[in-house]
Amino acid sequence: MRASTGAGEALFDKEIQGFSIDSRAVAVGDLFFALSPEDYRRHCFTATSFADAHHFIPQAFESGAVACVARGPRVAGDQSLAAYAGRLLLVDDVIEALQLLARGVIDEWGQRVVGVTGSAGKTTTKDLTAHVLGHTGRRVLRSRKNFNNELGVALSVLQMESNGARPSDFDVAVLEMGMSMPGEIARHCLVAPPDISVVVNVAPVHLEFMGSIEAIAAGKAQLVEGLKPGGTAILNADDERVAAMRAKHTGPVLTFGLERAADVTATEIERAGLGLSRFLLRTPMGEARVELPMPGRHNLLNALAASAVASCFEIGAEEIAEALATAAPSQMRGEVLRFREGFTVVDDSYNSNPRSLGAMAEAIAQGGEGVRRRIVVAGEMRELGVDSAAIHRETGREVAVFGVDVLWGIEGHARDLIEGAREAGMTEASTAFFETSEEAADALAPFVRAGDLVLVKGSRGVHTEKVVERLKERWELNDE
Repeated sequence: MRASTGAGEALFDKEIQGFSIDSRAVAVGDLFFALSPEDYRRHCFTATSFADAHHFIPQAFESGAVACVARGPRVAGDQSLAAYAGRLLLVDDVIEALQLLARGVIDEWGQRVVGVTGSAGKTTTKDLTAHVLGHTGRRVLRSRKNFNNELGVALSVLQMESNGARPSDFDVAVLEMGMSMPGEIARHCLVAPPDISVVVNVAPVHLEFMGSIEAIAAGKAQLVEGLKPGGTAILNADDERVAAMRAKHTGPVLTFGLERAADVTATEIERAGLGLSRFLLRTPMGEARVELPMPGRHNLLNALAASAVASCFEIGAEEIAEALATAAPSQMRGEVLRFREGFTVVDDSYNSNPRSLGAMAEAIAQGGEGVRRRIVVAGEMRELGVDSAAIHRETGREVAVFGVDVLWGIEGHARDLIEGAREAGMTEASTAFFETSEEAADALAPFVRAGDLVLVKGSRGVHTEKVVERLKERWELNDE
């Protein structure tokens, strides 16, 4: 990809090697996008304050950037940037410029895009889908980590033009499309219009900004509404709000589920220990027995969603089963860690919401052979709005009913999580609240013992990964 300055500026002709929005991560040959508070405010970002990356344009050039995209009104009159005028690409909206560039790459590439959204499980579903498609020989572009906001979707697409890659190197793109504000998924669809849209579920997440569960459902439905003509909607038949999205699309619809009739489903489900389920996969392309090395019923549903996508590519059930057998949880997303001292930790500390916490707690409660204590360490769930305390309390009652032995909460409304669990019958001795993850880590490290099964679950802002880090510092992992 080549770039040049606008009319009236010194022209140049240099090869762009990659794209960056972080001046600290700029590599030689990168095009740097200098984001400003005005850019963030125009788009779907929920923070209350933002840095102005125009201050770091000199640093980006020192690191080897070939050019910087900057806001024209911001640059005007800034004498500190005058020396770089011939290397600045001036626009009205830097984020929109990034998105338009990504859309141009998608249009020129012309292959199929799979968009994945959901209130919980979308990253795992995205990764499972990419894994299955890649296992069958397709060259898959997937979202980086959980890059699913207005910057992340565009940056994921631009991997096709980064570090020597070319669009012709890829056969299909699997992109995670998240939502924290109304209209955000519609914007994703303008960047990368999906040929296949997967909606995993709808749950009370980001209520602080969305307002209601109905608004969340409407926002998720934009992924179906944004399908290309003739595209396929893949919907969770077990989720009434998702199933209702069928009315949003006149083209092909494929359903997946466990509790209701669906095109892709699982029967003869057998738990074969922590982190392993066996079942009979049924798809329009046939059936096959599957061993899925991931914990919980929710991950089984995620695997069914991925299997439905594979069916759209005419991949047979046997091939899907082979791929799923080699799947693994993403880091901090249900990762099973076994320690030499005889206890096991399920690290699901990347994020949390009521749906995902309930699903993982249920999986822990079911445990496996040899489990003596089932322990859940849960951070406060963020962005739940005015009903956050009530939602935490209800979730605490739900976790208690599953039958865990110990429940600890960390920060803020996690105190209500503990109160709810006590209302449902858990004792004060089996529950505790900590103000910080550091305090919980200090308490848990000497508390665990052989036979314990521990779930660490938390929103990123609570940093419950510190609990897992402390356990790793004190105890040795079993690498066998």
